[in-house]
Amino acid sequence: MDVVEAVRRQGPACAALGSPMYAGLCERLADDLVVGGPTASVLAGHEDDPGPSALALRLLGSVHRLVLERRAGALAAYYPSVGGTWEPEAGWGALRDLLAAEPDAVREWLDRPPQTNEVGRATALMAGLLALPWAHPVRLVEIGSSGGLNLLADRFRYVTPAGALGPADSPVVLDPAWTGLLPRREPPLIAERLGSDVMPVDVRTTEGRLVLTAYVWPDQAHRLERLRGAFALADRTPYSVRRESAHDLVSRLSLAEGATTVLWHSVMWQYLERDEQGAVRSGIDALGVRATAGAPFAHVYLEPSRRTPDSEHEFLVWLETWPTGERRVLGTSVGHGVPTRLE
Repeated sequence: MDVVEAVRRQGPACAALGSPMYAGLCERLADDLVVGGPTASVLAGHEDDPGPSALALRLLGSVHRLVLERRAGALAAYYPSVGGTWEPEAGWGALRDLLAAEPDAVREWLDRPPQTNEVGRATALMAGLLALPWAHPVRLVEIGSSGGLNLLADRFRYVTPAGALGPADSPVVLDPAWTGLLPRREPPLIAERLGSDVMPVDVRTTEGRLVLTAYVWPDQAHRLERLRGAFALADRTPYSVRRESAHDLVSRLSLAEGATTVLWHSVMWQYLERDEQGAVRSGIDALGVRATAGAPFAHVYLEPSRRTPDSEHEFLVWLETWPTGERRVLGTSVGHGVPTRLE
């Protein structure tokens, strides 16, 4: 896939996920690439980047970072995330001017993977925790954690037509959290929270919060509000995210008597090399073999996947448990997790 097609194809995905601003900008950026405008200069050297690396989102995230840092001049007037109002023609003109005037500043983040740490995906994780067949406390372990905000899933408020679950005073409200067959029990106690990431983000620092905010699409106020609420929870909830690969974390993970060890991940599998995917899967299976009724193990994940080899890709919520040997789809979700439809 050439760079123009890769950037252009990101637009419909943004539109489907509720960002007309980014959908339009991806189309404009692709057109500017065709005519050799400032976008082509900024993206020089990235022409062969693979499609899953999300080059368009890396570019737009870098621009958003400059807006948040008040380094984008007139462009800030069009970014809702800092109080502006998006206007497609004028906004594109201001962004194009920024690319022309500050190409080196924009290029600073082009080698970073987009790290949204989307809090809405906690709806999928909580669905898995509510479906566990044991009442043990949970040791929650996440690979591809970014800033680890979904390790705080039990501190969020989940709103459904049938009622709400979670702390009433939580600054993170997921509404509607679920549709379909709604959970009817309280979540288990989370006794331990551990994550890993090859590029962990420390959300307790100004720099870390800038990184995660920059990759939220600026016209999606609900996502920005959820993120800021999760930052507040992170300030008062102990957890750890280590600089470690997914395989390394899984390979050294052990089970604990009297607790359910839950391995969780969301929309990160595509960024692993095929060899690492296989190694992680082998590690999961090995943990399953060692699981007992007193020290069970569960694998909960939200990833674009297929129900059968011939099915279309969906954002499926999967639950695997050992020693019960259960593997099933709990429901379907969307890229940002809200709502999750339970089956």
